[in-house]
Amino acid sequence: MKLSPRQCALSALMVCMFGGSAQAAEEPGMFSLSGFATLGLVKTDTDDAQFVITGQRRGATKQVSGEVDSKLGVQLGAKFSPVFSATAQVLTRQTGDGDYTPGVEWAFAKAQLTPALSLRLGRMGLPFFAVSDFRAVGFANTTLRPAPDVYGQVPVSHFDGADATWQAGTGLGTVTAQLFGGQSKDTVGRVEVEMKKMVGFNATLELDNGLSLRVGHVAGRITVHSTPLNTLVATLRATPFASVGDQLDANSRKASFSGLGLTWDEGDWLLNAEYTQRRTESYIADTDGWYLTAGRRFGTWTPYATVSQVRTVDSNVNNTVQPLTPGLAQLRALVDGALAGQHLGQKTLAVGARWDFYRNFALKGQFERIRLNGNGFFTQAKPGFANSSVNVLSVAVDTVF
Repeated sequence: MKLSPRQCALSALMVCMFGGSAQAAEEPGMFSLSGFATLGLVKTDTDDAQFVITGQRRGATKQVSGEVDSKLGVQLGAKFSPVFSATAQVLTRQTGDGDYTPGVEWAFAKAQLTPALSLRLGRMGLPFFAVSDFRAVGFANTTLRPAPDVYGQVPVSHFDGADATWQAGTGLGTVTAQLFGGQSKDTVGRVEVEMKKMVGFNATLELDNGLSLRVGHVAGRITVHSTPLNTLVATLRATPFASVGDQLDANSRKASFSGLGLTWDEGDWLLNAEYTQRRTESYIADTDGWYLTAGRRFGTWTPYATVSQVRTVDSNVNNTVQPLTPGLAQLRALVDGALAGQHLGQKTLAVGARWDFYRNFALKGQFERIRLNGNGFFTQAKPGFANSSVNVLSVAVDTVF
């Protein structure tokens, strides 16, 4: 029987997670090999829309889906000297095109110039969030998945460029500062999104009592390669409502993302929180997002709860098109449709538990109650779905090897 790409990917996850040792596969000497995997199942209580991670084409309904969270990543490291090293990571998961084509997440060279200063060049994880470097590694996260109300605002996960990281001890704790620049491109819901001239920074202070504080900001020029959107913009610019087209335009427009984070992990208790802001000068709406997670360890068990929210602050477009003719009425409806697709608003209450049942393996279960303002992060929504409430139940097995 010939397996589809989707079935092959899920079969690979099963073999990886249950068919062999969970020991880390490190080669002695210059090279090292490691990896991670998640096998996840999700279902909701509605067939009126699909629950997805932002950018995915397919997700969960009342029918159980294994496509939302399941993934497989393999990482190869090479250490050429005490100064120079390299890392490559390949990740297989549902892409923005709806397939499971493996993609290169990381491919960079690193120079550790001093104990405090390092430089990297190549493809790296986008450091937009507190857990950017390991957002795809389920085993490294307490919750089943990073809070979508925050992490769904930026579905792109890597960039091509360079960064410099400086780390030093102070009287308060360890300070880590990162400067980075480059460009990023990925497919989100079969639409290519690109960000160029990107420059940003991150700064983290790790205190001795288990508390870490983070601040970050990045700015650049965003382009959405959408033929229907560009056609709509061009049509509007040929009417008296050209200003609406200018506001909709998403070609090399200014965009920024800022975040504050707090992590406390000392003994049995853990606490994570982030607040983020997305701002653009295009039809991509300005949004604010935040989450707070609290958990308590009882041996190998960690129950937790998360409350989160994302809201649209500004649509960035004032639809002044007047429906004076059938053609203008159609134009106005198209503008409203484009803006509705960018309106993000939802509040989420999630409760769950993690069970570290075997070395390098964790079983997680999570229940979410999502109250929507609009369609939120759901896709393929049917008429009447907006502003409803949805229950989501997820289970996952995470491993590292």
